[in-house]
Amino acid sequence: MDDRFKMDDKTKAEILDAAKSWMRDELAYAHKTNTTKLKNSNEFNINPFLWSYLAYYLEGDNKAESLAKVLIYPRVLGTSINTSFGSRFQDFITRVFSETFGSTTQGIDIEFIDKIDGRKKYCQIKAGPNVINHDDVTTIKSHFSAVKSLARTNHLDLNTTDLMFCLLYGEPWQKNAFIKSVEREYVVVVGKEFWHRFTGDENFYADIIDAVGSVAKEFNMKSTVNDVIKQLAADIAQKYPEIDK
Repeated sequence: MDDRFKMDDKTKAEILDAAKSWMRDELAYAHKTNTTKLKNSNEFNINPFLWSYLAYYLEGDNKAESLAKVLIYPRVLGTSINTSFGSRFQDFITRVFSETFGSTTQGIDIEFIDKIDGRKKYCQIKAGPNVINHDDVTTIKSHFSAVKSLARTNHLDLNTTDLMFCLLYGEPWQKNAFIKSVEREYVVVVGKEFWHRFTGDENFYADIIDAVGSVAKEFNMKSTVNDVIKQLAADIAQKYPEIDK
């Protein structure tokens, strides 16, 4: 690695601070706000065949509070927050990088000097390995093809390996069939490798995970979640009095 291209400590600190602020002010705040809205059973798509079963599975009964937990826990701890994180984190990174690393090339999210090989990279970004589908593959390849055509027209020094599809988190073994389809034609970097190439710091991926994770202790929401469960249980008891028999 050429140290001339290594990200300086000031820029690194700014990115880590921005990540903490984003986690605190955008993701966690929205998560809290959305949780407090779940006091009415109308907010959920209830499967009547599984509802009581899952309550017994979780708590050993189908009392209103157990039924409320079956609805609340998956919503606040499961797919909803993971989906929200993926889209919001991708937006945050693109936004934070736009001034320094933003791209004027259509279809390219960021451009940067790869700290491993010293070459300029043209990158499309997704949050993680579970957020790409078949339509994304078509779009990604189309954008990269357009960049290659532009490079030929303008006689730019561009290798195919300079076009990178970057996943902000994840592990190489988590690449799904869609990602592997992109990888057959272009370079795919995941998690630690992306951040290493981007910053020149092999430990940056762990550092940004720690930075975002450090905000967690500011959001002990146990009492709030319990209050929401109690209010939802009251709503369930009123609307479904026949269940707990």
